[in-house]
Amino acid sequence: MPAPIKFAYWVPNVSGGLVTSTIEQRTDWGYDYNRELAVLAENNGFEYALSQVRYMASYGAEFQHESTSFSLALLLATERLKVIAAAHPGLWHPGVLAKLGATADHLSGGRFAVNVVSGWFKDEFTALGEPWLEHDERYRRSEEFIRALRQIWTEDHTELAGDFYRLRDFSLKPKPLSAPGRPHPEIFQGGNSTAARQMAGRVSDWYFSNGKDFGGVVEQINDVRAAAGRTGRTPPRFGLNGFLIARDTEAEARDTLREIVAKADSDAVEGFGAAVKQAGRSTADGKGMWQDSNFEDLVQYNDGFRTQLIGTPEQIAERIVAYRRLGVDLLLLGFLHYHEEVAYFGKRVLPLVRELEAQLSDDEHSAAPASV
Repeated sequence: MPAPIKFAYWVPNVSGGLVTSTIEQRTDWGYDYNRELAVLAENNGFEYALSQVRYMASYGAEFQHESTSFSLALLLATERLKVIAAAHPGLWHPGVLAKLGATADHLSGGRFAVNVVSGWFKDEFTALGEPWLEHDERYRRSEEFIRALRQIWTEDHTELAGDFYRLRDFSLKPKPLSAPGRPHPEIFQGGNSTAARQMAGRVSDWYFSNGKDFGGVVEQINDVRAAAGRTGRTPPRFGLNGFLIARDTEAEARDTLREIVAKADSDAVEGFGAAVKQAGRSTADGKGMWQDSNFEDLVQYNDGFRTQLIGTPEQIAERIVAYRRLGVDLLLLGFLHYHEEVAYFGKRVLPLVRELEAQLSDDEHSAAPASV
């Protein structure tokens, strides 16, 4: 059995919660709520938190706090939690983000990470007067951005004459903190497309996938590992999005899902769907994010229902461990009522996950041939 699966949560720093629905969500996008949530999460088995990023009001998310500044605030409010700040190439320069990341890393004792977002929301770029690139060009820019970040964080002088960024004898001091297995802040990226998978194999530390069933996960992991193999790199680790609904009975959990979908904000869901499908439509093979998402999938805007973490603690724990066996290293989770459900997860679900992982490990050891 591989190392125990890790857990991250979506930071609700955007209004509207994690589902585009009028169902009651006892979740708040403000700092006080999120500060308490971060402490609660790190005490209930969560190792990472991912701050969302939107730059303008849209699709049920009227208000939002900026990701990098909010991430730093959460880092300073916690002791162990690693916080992943989202940033868009094209709206950020890699040298500027590298400087911010180095400072945040020192202030937090080495707990800063970054999620490089290639972008799906055309209107955010055009409203800010920035050009909107076609799909694969956005990923080419992101790859160059990541290469620049890594070089700035690890080398004394950076020289880069790229298609999107140019650095001339650029020197960053202090560097971020480094440790064995972590020479610089961890670099995450998302995406479902072929371009995203290939980029992850070449340059990223972590690859985030939208929600997927078992078959979808296996396909993506195989593609990313193959891309890494072609370059001789160690493959990135794999993170999977999921919306978790754990209740004492399966009927309660399924009723909650039905209510979420029944009360969906149809205009916001359809508007979001049109925007994201436009963003990925230019892929040559039709594997862009959200290309096969239906209305229900889009109510949780990263296809979180598809991962099917819905049911009793026992059912969810078994499914989590099944994903781990397929190669998922981290689950990125959203919840309806964060404070209550993160605590429920830590008390009722996580111990079962660890118990199942231990049993699998024991079984594998007992099945191994005795040494001679």
